[in-house]
Amino acid sequence: MRVVAGTFKSRALRAPKGSATRPTSDRVRESLFAVLGDVRGVKVLDLYSGSGALAIEALSRGAQSAVCVEHNRLALAAISDNRDALGLRDRLEVVARRVSEAAKSLVGRGPFDVILADPPWADLADAVTEIAKLLDPRLGLVSEDTLIVLEHAARDAAPTLPLATFDETRRWGDTAASFYRVGAPSAEGAG
Repeated sequence: MRVVAGTFKSRALRAPKGSATRPTSDRVRESLFAVLGDVRGVKVLDLYSGSGALAIEALSRGAQSAVCVEHNRLALAAISDNRDALGLRDRLEVVARRVSEAAKSLVGRGPFDVILADPPWADLADAVTEIAKLLDPRLGLVSEDTLIVLEHAARDAAPTLPLATFDETRRWGDTAASFYRVGAPSAEGAG
């Protein structure tokens, strides 16, 4: 697994061993960031971070800062190793918590311009509930312009994400990414 573009292009990234994480492939990351476009200067929140590859890709492409939320100890070690190998300690923070427990740790770090979420696909419904809690405007983690990207299995319709408006779903092989904007509730499961 490598960084696809930007300052750290072609630099190797370490992924945690085992089946607890499913890193986003280089091809999907490249396509995902082509859809996102220019991320220079944005603040990124990477939920269910795994190796931190999505956050690191954003930083490589000029994002101002990123926060990774992950609880798996092997994944946390991979994120830390990747951050240190690329000299990103000042731009990449790690919150070692489950997404369901992260809100208090994230307060004061937002608002985030982009939220990237790649939860375990089998737990998508629970993940959507936890992500929706972070969209509560009272937490200060989002603005009216915050873009949310939710990865899920391509066979699944885009889930409804409360407090966000569904925009589109893109599919690459067995992976899909659904895009939302913070705002009005989304239409039921577009796809």
